[in-house]
Amino acid sequence: MINLIRKIFIKDYENVKDEKVRVAHGKVASFFGIFSNLILFIGKMIAGILSMSISIIADSINNLSDMGSSVITLIGFKLSSAPADDEHPYGHQRMEYIAGLIVAVIIIFVGGSLFISSIEKIIEYKVTIIPNSVLYISIAILSCSIIIKFLQAIFNQRMGKIINSVTLKATSKDSLNDCISTSVILIVNVIFLFIQDIPFSLDGVLGILVSLFIVVSGIKLIKEAVNPLIGVSTDESFIKEILNVIQSEPLVLGFHDPVCHMYGPTKCFMTIHVEVDAKLNMMEVHDTIDNLEKQIFDSFGVELTIHMDPIETDNEETNTLRTRIKDIVKGIDPSLSMHDFRVVYGNTHNNLIFDVVRPYKFKMSDADILRILQNHFKEEEKPYYFVVHFDNQFIKDEDVNKEFEKE
Repeated sequence: MINLIRKIFIKDYENVKDEKVRVAHGKVASFFGIFSNLILFIGKMIAGILSMSISIIADSINNLSDMGSSVITLIGFKLSSAPADDEHPYGHQRMEYIAGLIVAVIIIFVGGSLFISSIEKIIEYKVTIIPNSVLYISIAILSCSIIIKFLQAIFNQRMGKIINSVTLKATSKDSLNDCISTSVILIVNVIFLFIQDIPFSLDGVLGILVSLFIVVSGIKLIKEAVNPLIGVSTDESFIKEILNVIQSEPLVLGFHDPVCHMYGPTKCFMTIHVEVDAKLNMMEVHDTIDNLEKQIFDSFGVELTIHMDPIETDNEETNTLRTRIKDIVKGIDPSLSMHDFRVVYGNTHNNLIFDVVRPYKFKMSDADILRILQNHFKEEEKPYYFVVHFDNQFIKDEDVNKEFEKE
């Protein structure tokens, strides 16, 4: 059903990496939310007025706020598709995260309002007899509402997963919250069919539990919306696909230091260092690197910048030292990796220059690592001095951060 809707309303719907296709998905989901929530608002308002139920009227207003959230989502997708300009050279895709943040705040506000109204129901509780005919109408409308809300949740969750949208995932969670809150109201109305002379506000007690659940859910959604704005690690499988293309290039002897910046769900800027044979014609190598950058952009839409590291491949002493250092680093901790190794030979001493990548949770200090390295070379006839730069791990997956070298 969802794929049929995508096929009808979205041109080239399978190409979700394309920014225009992605925005089209967001617009379709937004219009679906606006239309369905408007129907729910009208239906529940009628049921609430007929039954004189504050909880049903409040639930209808909640659907009206959901319609407003869908409008915000639509505006967010529209703004995120705006082209880059002087003030925003990386584009506007992060506007989608801001829209998701606004939806999350609305969810918390609705949950807080429901909590307050539930407390008021408990304090000001009065027994009110509602005709069964009105209860049957309310139960029918509420049952249809739950079904529509559940379909909303599935639709937004699926669309959010397809285009990796924080906003649509937040909207899906909101729809599931509405299913739960409306189910509580439905249960109360079913109970009222058999007994209405209850000494306390059952509606109010259950409303408190539901409101707390909604508020907690909203807080979690705020975290999901804020994290991409702060900057999070890029999806490892996506990075691995790009690295597989890079390492398949025959001239690339190795690579290291992949760094990826996301300025929205599809706006990606990436840098990486690749090792090439220092004896090759650098003009020809540069041309190959240019073609590789273009290939990555055409295939993944990633703005890739490759830094070339020319290395010696036939210096036996340098190769031996590189292997020795690498073994020592791995001996300290398997999570450490070493790259950019080179040797500056001198009359009185040799400089060993290289980088070490350390995970953020690695506890040993840089000074301790240097001390261990120096101790392994203290008996050498000619002194070795270490010039080590310690890199941070910018991509979560350790396999991605490990230095790659062709045999």
